[in-house]
Amino acid sequence: MTKTEIRSAILRIFNDQFEITDPGLNDELRETHEFDSIDAIELLREIEILLQTQLTQDEKKAAMDIRTINQIVDYVDNLALQRAADV
Repeated sequence: MTKTEIRSAILRIFNDQFEITDPGLNDELRETHEFDSIDAIELLREIEILLQTQLTQDEKKAAMDIRTINQIVDYVDNLALQRAADV
């Protein structure tokens, strides 16, 4: 999965699951879109579906400092690369 594909998937998730349309890639999600901890938990579940794998507790903890779409894309890209290397 390329970064462009990941970005498209994340933007689709934000539109479909959170009704956030066209967020800026560097918008502070909490401040700009009132993205809260419940939303973050749901997003992690959507990432698991996207990657077709469960996240470890450490991977979930690493996501807690994410604030922007670009950071989410980088996070998912790194997870996908790690899983590809493990196969």
